[in-house]
Amino acid sequence: MSVRHVVFGSGAIGLALVDALRSRGESRIRVVNRSGSAPVPDGVEVVRGDAADPAFATRVAEGARVVYQVLNPGYHEWVDRFPALQAGVLAAAEAAGARIVSLENVYMYGHAAGSAFTEDRPHAAHTVKGKLRGRMADDLLAAHTAGRVEVAIGRASDYYGPRGGAQSNLGDRVFRSVLKGKSASVLGDPDQPHTYTYVPDIGAGLAILGEHPVAAGQVWHLPNDPAEKTTRELVNLAYAAAGTSGAVRSVPDLVLWALGVVNPTVRELREMRYEFEEPFIVDSTKIAQLGARATPYEDGITQTLEGYR
Repeated sequence: MSVRHVVFGSGAIGLALVDALRSRGESRIRVVNRSGSAPVPDGVEVVRGDAADPAFATRVAEGARVVYQVLNPGYHEWVDRFPALQAGVLAAAEAAGARIVSLENVYMYGHAAGSAFTEDRPHAAHTVKGKLRGRMADDLLAAHTAGRVEVAIGRASDYYGPRGGAQSNLGDRVFRSVLKGKSASVLGDPDQPHTYTYVPDIGAGLAILGEHPVAAGQVWHLPNDPAEKTTRELVNLAYAAAGTSGAVRSVPDLVLWALGVVNPTVRELREMRYEFEEPFIVDSTKIAQLGARATPYEDGITQTLEGYR
C-alpha cells in the first residue's frame, strides 16, 4: 500500500508509536521487523526484512513522509549490529526524501554529576554503549547539517510501561513480583531519585517529532513526569496500586557478575549500573513547547499493572 509512516522496529516502543500515530488519525503505516509479524491493529502493514540492508530499507520506505528508527538489538549485539541498522534506515529516509525520527537513550551523557540532564549536555560517556550512542547521534546530526535528510532525535530515560520486558529496571522483575505480592529486585540503589519514561509517552513524543515543523535538526527529551521519585517510591506506588506488599531489594553485585557469565544481556547491563547509583534526572521541559505531555507516575504505574495482568 502507499505509506506515509514507516516504523523500523516492533518492540514496546514501536508498538506504542503505532498506537500514537493511529490516535492522531494516521492510517497508512508500515512496520518493518525481522519476523514479518507483530501484534498491530488491522490495517497496519508488517514487512519482514533486515534494516541493515540499505537496498531493502530503501525499498520498503519508498514514498514515506516520515521514517522512524526505533530498533533495539540485543544489548550484547549493539557494537556489531546497531550502527549498520541505523545506517540502513538513514539511507532509506534520504532516498525517500523523508524525515527520520530516531529514538535514543541518554547513555551518551555519562554521569549525571549532580545536575539534571538537558538537551544541551555535552557527550561525556565512559561506557562502551554510551560512546557508541554518542557516535550514532553525531552521524545523524551531521547528515542533517549537510542537508542530506531532515533528522529529529527523541531521547528517553530508562523506560517503563506496558510490554516493558526484562531489560527494563521497572519491567518484568518488578511488576510480576508486585502482582504476586513478592519482593521486587532492582538495579543499583533504590533510594536514589531516577527518571523513568513511560512507554506510551515515548510513542506519543516520537509521533509529534515526526510532524512538528520545528522539530527537525534538534535533540528532544521525550516527556517525563517532573516529580523526582526514587525507584523505591515508584515500586511502592505499584504495590499500593496492586493492593499487595513486598520488599524492594537491590540485586547484589556478585549476583550480577554470576548471572553475567551465562546471560549476555545481564553481562551488558553491568556497565550501566552507574545510572542507578546516583541521582539521575532527565529534564523534558523543552518538548512541552511542542504540546507533548507526560503521564503522571501514578497513572502510568496503574496502567502498566493492567498491562501485566
